[in-house]
Amino acid sequence: MAIENILVLTGAGISAESGVATFRGPGGLWEGHRVEDVCTPEALARDPDTVHRFYDARRAALAGVEPNAAHRALARLDDEWPGELLIVTQNVDDLHERAGATRLLHMHGELLSALCAGCGKKHIWRKSLPPMAECSACGQAMLRPDIVFFGEIPREMERIEAALSACDLFVSIGTSGAVYPAAGFVRTARHYDARTLELNLDPSEGSFLFDESRMGPAGALVPTWVDAVLEER
Repeated sequence: MAIENILVLTGAGISAESGVATFRGPGGLWEGHRVEDVCTPEALARDPDTVHRFYDARRAALAGVEPNAAHRALARLDDEWPGELLIVTQNVDDLHERAGATRLLHMHGELLSALCAGCGKKHIWRKSLPPMAECSACGQAMLRPDIVFFGEIPREMERIEAALSACDLFVSIGTSGAVYPAAGFVRTARHYDARTLELNLDPSEGSFLFDESRMGPAGALVPTWVDAVLEER
């Protein structure tokens, strides 16, 4: 089957190779807190200072990392692929953008963005975000990290579902296969008869669902795959 439409899902593994700390650090704790306790709407309401400090620290850490070979290879695919392409990332960093990717969707939000909980306006935000910061659009002091917290619905699910139903090839890169709804994308792609490929450091929880799985660092696997798919077009 000829490949025309591609959907790529990326997870923490691709950014970890650039030095981005994974969401759950060693032991699943951050400054003595469970990650779930700083990444829920209830936590934001209960202790906004701690939640904002958590995301301020992650935002500041982005200045010390750069896109790696896997990010750059996907940006090349974005630039050269003549068919439909959508890169859906679970990551909230900006490494795909810095590498040059444009056909990109952040399903779990973005660190360099602040969201008004009142009017829904998004603001580019690169500095610390204090609790009760004011939204310049509506004047309400309701800015929060533009992040999908536990219990919230990921962004643009209708667009993702449409892309899954139309793709000829679904590629999962650097994901654990443990976080839904992204973990279910491979089943959806298979339902619509797409070919499925996993590129991962270790087998994911859903590795058995893929037509093919290749194990190794994303920085090595992704450029090789992109070279091959562009040569075969």
